[in-house]
Parts: sequence; C-alpha cells; structure tokens
Amino acid sequence: MTREELVQKIEELKKEKNAIVLAHYYSNPDVQDIADFLGDSLELSRKAGTAEADVIVFAGVHFMAETAALISPKKKVLVPALGAGCTLADGACGKDLADWKAANPDGTIVSYVNTTAEVKSHTDICCTSANALSIVKGLPADAKVLFVPDKNLGAYIMSQTGRKMELYDGCCKVHDQVTTEMVKEMMAKYPDADVLIHPESACSSDPEILENPNCYMYSTSGILRHATESPKKQFIIATEVGTLHKLQKDNPGKEFIPVSEKIVCKYMKLATLEAVYEALRDEKFEVKVPAEISGRALEPITRMMSK
Repeated sequence: MTREELVQKIEELKKEKNAIVLAHYYSNPDVQDIADFLGDSLELSRKAGTAEADVIVFAGVHFMAETAALISPKKKVLVPALGAGCTLADGACGKDLADWKAANPDGTIVSYVNTTAEVKSHTDICCTSANALSIVKGLPADAKVLFVPDKNLGAYIMSQTGRKMELYDGCCKVHDQVTTEMVKEMMAKYPDADVLIHPESACSSDPEILENPNCYMYSTSGILRHATESPKKQFIIATEVGTLHKLQKDNPGKEFIPVSEKIVCKYMKLATLEAVYEALRDEKFEVKVPAEISGRALEPITRMMSK
C-alpha cells in the first residue's frame, strides 16, 4: 500500500471509529503529519483527557499510552507497536519508591510522567519537563523530596531552585548522550546559533552550559516556541532528532542543526504509518491499567494537571 493509500485509509477509519491519533514530537515525520494532535508529554496528557473521541491511537511509547488510559478510562487507548518501551520509564520500579516512602513517611515523591503506572501509584505528584520547575518550587520548603527517575532533569531543577533533592539513579539513554563536550564542539562550528537543550541531557546542570548566553534549557514545546519567536536564523537542537521535522515545518526560513545525528529514540520510531493503520483497523494493542493501581496512579497526575 502506498503512503497516500495508507493516509486515506487512516482518515476513513478515524471517522468510522470516532478515533484520533496523538503523536509525540519524536515520532516518525509521516506519523506526525497525520496526527490530530502533536505535542510533548504534558500537552498530550491534557489532550487525552479532553478529546471527544472513543478511540485514541497513541503514536509514542508505552508509558504515554498508559498515562492516556489513566486519564481517559472510558476511551479505548491503542499503542501501534508492541515493544515501544522507554529506558527512562523502565529504569524505575514501584518497590524502590515504596521502600523509600516507608523509610521517609514525611517525604514527597515527585515522579516524571515518563514512568510506569506502577511507579505513579507510589507517587505524590507528577511532573513533565515543561512544568517540573514550577511543581518543585510549589512544594513546602521543608519537604524531603525524592525525584524520580531522571537524575539529569533532577540535577537541572536543583541548579535552578537551589533546592536539595534525592535523585533516583535513572536517565533517558538517548538524552544522556548529549554531553558538554558535544555541545561545545557544535558551538565552535556554529558560533552564531542558539543552542536549545532538553533538560534530560547529561549536560543540563553543567555551569559551563547554563551560564552560556547562547544556551537555553527547554522542554520540547519550549524548544519549538523559542525557535519560532527568536529573530535568530540558526539553531543547534540538542534533543531527539524527530523534533527537527516540526521545527523545519514551522520555520522554513531558519536552519536547524542536530547536536548529533545519533540522538535517536528507536522506540519512538516503532509507530510507523502502517502500524498506526493496523492498530486502527484491528483495534489492537489496547493499553489497560490494572484496577488495583489505576486509582492511585491517577492521583499524582490529577494533582499535576490542577497546578
């Protein structure tokens, strides 16, 4: 089946089943182009909750679809590809949090949305890279905080707030490749460019980066906003390369240079156009959260969404 035929079939199935396709900025470009809504984790979480659809096809990784299922329990949530995991989400387990909470009954667990429902069920409040700073700033000053699971994002938050937190030893294996040395090398090649960096990156708390006036730390949505609003014409993009598609589409007169062509999440690329079509056609790979944890897992997401 040609690309055009696949797109037509997907559009027909969406109408027939009252379905929408949500896609993350890291997904394949042709999937981004047919998505009803494109966003980062926070934007997609909100859309899953407000969309008037019976079926949601989530072109992302499993924890994202799981979050959508928690927020929208009456909707059928499908993930196009089995095995679309996440090194960050898979790096944390609920038992570790339960043990920490038992040892620190007055502690507060702040979990990134990039976690499993099991981890969320032991969490006090969730956050995303877009709102992590405001969530942490809003906690009581005397609260002992465990930030889960991304140590790079956690270190960045501490650098910006001066607040000490215990950091879970986890990271995104993709963003963890973005080092200070890599950024400096690209800045030397493109001295007039702004450098837009995701805070999951290994360099996110390095003063050498944070104090450089041409470096900016943003969630994916923040990267897109800066690129559109800035009068600059050249940008080094230090996040997953899938983001370049949207950047170039929205800003045809500007140049976007990946900090490295190797910053690729293979799991995000599993949701192909054909996989989206098959998921819609067969309504397969439905994501369900066990009833015994769904209520507890939803609570920290609800707290985050109310902020």
